[in-house]
This record gives sequence, structure tokens and C-alpha cells, in this order.
Amino acid sequence: MPNRQSTQAVRKIVLSIVSILIILIIVLVVSGYHYYTTSLEPLEPESNEDVPVEIPIGSSRTDIARILEENNIIRSAFVFNYHLRFTGEEGFQAGYYLFSPSMSTEEIVWYLQEGGTPITEESTGRLTIPEGFTIEQIAITIDQQTDYSLDDFFNLVESQDFLAEKAEEFPELLSGAVEYQDETLYNLEGYFYPATYEFFEETTLEELITQMLAQMDSVMQEHYDTIEENGQTVHEILTMASFIEREGITFEDRELISGVFYNRLAIDMPLQTDVSVTYALGQHQERITYDDLEVDSPYNLYAHRGLGPGPVNNPDSDSIRASVFPAETNYMFFLADLSTRNIYFSETYEQHLEYQNEYLR
Repeated sequence: MPNRQSTQAVRKIVLSIVSILIILIIVLVVSGYHYYTTSLEPLEPESNEDVPVEIPIGSSRTDIARILEENNIIRSAFVFNYHLRFTGEEGFQAGYYLFSPSMSTEEIVWYLQEGGTPITEESTGRLTIPEGFTIEQIAITIDQQTDYSLDDFFNLVESQDFLAEKAEEFPELLSGAVEYQDETLYNLEGYFYPATYEFFEETTLEELITQMLAQMDSVMQEHYDTIEENGQTVHEILTMASFIEREGITFEDRELISGVFYNRLAIDMPLQTDVSVTYALGQHQERITYDDLEVDSPYNLYAHRGLGPGPVNNPDSDSIRASVFPAETNYMFFLADLSTRNIYFSETYEQHLEYQNEYLR
């Protein structure tokens, strides 16, 4: 048995190690807090310089932070962006501003919310991307409503150089798009946020596409931390959201549908969503046939388990939120009555068959 002296020696060593670790943690916390607070201090407190800055339409919080750092208004875009996310500040307006390096973070935030001089250039047109549009439908819309053709669109969005450039600009959003580019039908399917976008005579196609990515990045900002904490990826969330987008109408239904899909994933059951089959077929249809279920495609989630290669359309914020926060439920099945748009959920296959007989036949 160890004697008292050896026991005391071991205890001293352990206490020393623990003390050192505690000191290191304290040093790291203090250093991190000091870096955070100093990064939010005015860049040049005594400066009298006014710096003209343009915040373009469609700029996300990440864009705004980057623009302010590039114009030497703030010390760190990373810290400023984190501060905005942590405090929940929003409502920033596009426009022309006169910032000063002497401004505090609070003054900059207030100014951005109040708004600078509006961007008065008259738009050439407005481009509306409906919720649940596929990238092919977006391409057709751009072809019909702008001077850019289908070839222009696909040559740009399917370019590896363009994807790499945008992934550097939106790293949290597009890391999955880069990782799965060899498996998905289109690199950026699911990453364009459905909204109305203004474009001008001098707006390039790259600027228009970047607006759509920036808007999706802005919507996703509030979810990035939760997705990481849950051990998921943005690509998985957008894929799930794209199924939910076409399966449910109300937010409550979408939450329950999300719960059903996650319940199926948990037991390695195929998702069996018609949305995946119609995407594999390359055409939307209200009802699919037994022959349709035989389509040879990794997107066919009747034939394959899991989420498949990636998103099958571009979902809105409700579908994304439902994907991140599914309802806790025991439901394993659901079906939609297309005449009433009601959705019926069931825990057992027997109940599901009864609903089929009652509402679909």
C-alpha cells in the first residue's frame, strides 16, 4: 500500500496540475474578453474624419461587418458580426452613410438602423423567386425577366471557381455545397433564398445571384449555432427544409412533418417523400405512380435511405425553422388531402391506411 508521504506527493501534483489548468482557463477567458471588448471600441477615438460608405441592398450582417472593416470603421468584422448576432440587433438599412472611425459600436448600430441616405437609383425591374422553386425554375425566371439567358445562369452557378469564391464569402452557408458538389445535381440547389429582388441596369448576374445567397445567409444566421450544437450541417438542414417546403402549408404542419421525418431517420426508415421522387423525375406532379417510384436516382428516397444528395428546391424561413426545430411527436406517417389541403398524421401504419381509405379513395 502507498505510504502517507507518497499519497501526499500525488495529491500535491494533482492540485498543482488543477491549479495550473484553472489559471490557464482564467487567462484564456480574460484574454478573450479583453480581445472582444477592445475590438468593439472605436478604431480611432480622436478622429474627425468622415468616411463615405455604401451598404448595398440585400446586404447581410456579415456583409455589413466586412464593408465596415474594409473601410476602416471597425477593428474586427468577425467580432462586430458576433456582437450583432449575440445581441440580436437587426433592421439594418441599405443606403449611403458617413461613418467615422471615432464612432462607438452602439452609434454605428443605431445609425445603421436609422438609415443613411437612401439608394435612389431607379430599379430596372423586380425579380420574384417563389418559395419552393427549384434552381431550374429560378433560371427560367431570370431568363424571362432579365437580359441574362439560361446558359449565362448555369455557366455561372455551376462554375467551380464561382462556388469557391462564394464559399469564401459565405463560409458558414456554403461549406456543404462545396463538400457535396460531386453528388448533387446542381451545386447551389437549396441555397437561394426565395424573395423579391430589385435589379438595376448595371446589375451583373453575379451580383444578382450573390444577393440571393446573401439573403439565405442572413436568414440562416440565427440558426448556425444551434445547427452546430445539434451535430448537424447546414446542408442537411436545407435538404430537410426543402422536403418540408413542398409537403406542408402551415407552420404547425411543417413542424409535425419535420418530426415525422426525423423519427424515420432515427430508425433508418426511408423518408418516402414524394418531393424527392418528383425531383428525380425532373417534373412536378401532384400524385406519383408506382412506376415513378422505380426511378433510378439517389434523390429517390423511396429507394434510398437517409436525406439523399442534397436539397430539391429552395425553402423559405418557416421550412428552415421547422427543419431546425422539429415537433416532438410519435407520428411516423402523414398524408395530405389535396382537395382540402388538410394533413393527417398517424403513429401506426394501420391508422395511416385507414386515413388513405377515408381521404384519398
